[in-house]
This record gives sequence, structure tokens and C-alpha cells, in this order.
Amino acid sequence: MDRSPAANRALYGSAYLGLSLGLILLHIMPTDIGPDGYPGPDLMLCVTFAWVLRRPQYVPTLLIAAVFLLTDILFMRPPGLWTALVVVAVEALRARESVLREQPVAVELGTVAAVLILLHLADWLLLLLFGVPQAQFGPVFLQAISTAVAYPMVVVLSRLVFKVQKMSPVEYDATRRGAR
Repeated sequence: MDRSPAANRALYGSAYLGLSLGLILLHIMPTDIGPDGYPGPDLMLCVTFAWVLRRPQYVPTLLIAAVFLLTDILFMRPPGLWTALVVVAVEALRARESVLREQPVAVELGTVAAVLILLHLADWLLLLLFGVPQAQFGPVFLQAISTAVAYPMVVVLSRLVFKVQKMSPVEYDATRRGAR
């Protein structure tokens, strides 16, 4: 049975929120499953980018901002800095979604990897500029790389588990007509 677009947005928005809260909980639990000294991928950022590039209407900007502001507070980062950078990156990707939809997957992966590296670099430079204690650039760069490596796996899982896939041209046209 087909759901209305508003019901889909509400359902997938709730799924995104639930998945984000689960990833936050997993992150703050006292477990040590990764190798020592190696920063793991930011899976919430991967999920956000993957869903925005496939179904931008499912993850509204305010929901993304609220989730990442919560992570800033819980992970004891400067409140709002990472959130603002992520929102800018998401909106840049959202603006390119229609172009990336028609490109091979390698172009999407390259674009996301470049955005991830620029995002982490901007965060590191802004923290350095304002004298905020932070990690050295090496681990920050490694986290950007590990997030880029994890992105294709998150895309596949999003498609298989949550059925979040790229819009067809017909769906895109219907969405554009409905937005006017």
C-alpha cells in the first residue's frame, strides 16, 4: 500500500531520528571495539549524507540541526560549531542532489569524500583559530577518511534495510511540481 508523501516524510524523519539516537547511544556507551588510537567513522554523518543525496525531503534541515546540536552537547564539543558546519555541508549536497543523481556512483563517492575532508578541515581550523583544545590533525584526517570509506556501506544498508534509494526521474518531477 502506498503512503502519501507527507506520511513518508514523517515515517522516514522518525526513522532518521531513531537511528541517530541509537548511534548516539552506541557512541557514548563505554565500549572499546575499535583499534587503539584509530578514530572510527562518523556513521551519523554517513547516514545523513546518504539520505540527503537519495531522498532530501526525508531529512529536513531543522531535524539535522537538532540531532547534531544534541551530539555537540553530549560529546562535549563547542555547541553549534560542528552543527553549523554539517548543516552547510548538507545544504551544499542537497543543492547538488539532482546533478549527482544522474552521475555514476564514483562521482557521488568522490563528492562526499571531498565534502567530508573539507568539513573536518574547517572544524579543525576554526577550533585552532579560536584556541580551543583539540586533537592533532592526523586523527581528524583519519576520521574523515574512515567516514568516507564507511559511506558506501551505509548507502547499501540504507537501501536494503530502510529502502532509501535515489529518486527516479518521474518521482523527481512529481516532487518538484508539488514543491511549487
